[in-house]
Amino acid sequence: MSAAGREPVGPHDKILRTYTEPEVTSLLGELRERGGSLGVQWDSAVVADPTGDDGLLRVDFGHAPVSTLLNLLDLLREAARR
Repeated sequence: MSAAGREPVGPHDKILRTYTEPEVTSLLGELRERGGSLGVQWDSAVVADPTGDDGLLRVDFGHAPVSTLLNLLDLLREAARR
């Protein structure tokens, strides 16, 4: 479970198909902002081209699915509330 008590987003969750490149770019900006003070730094992370048969966007910091970004942001948001 995520820090907020919700189930993490899976790498093939249908909600991921709704994210656009500008939205994911914005989420990466939030990751940099929130994560910096906690030592989470992925300055080189960018939105990657869709790969594989599923056509989902990827985040290029080790070829991670967008779900990894969303779950990490969930943890950072929860840490900020504490």
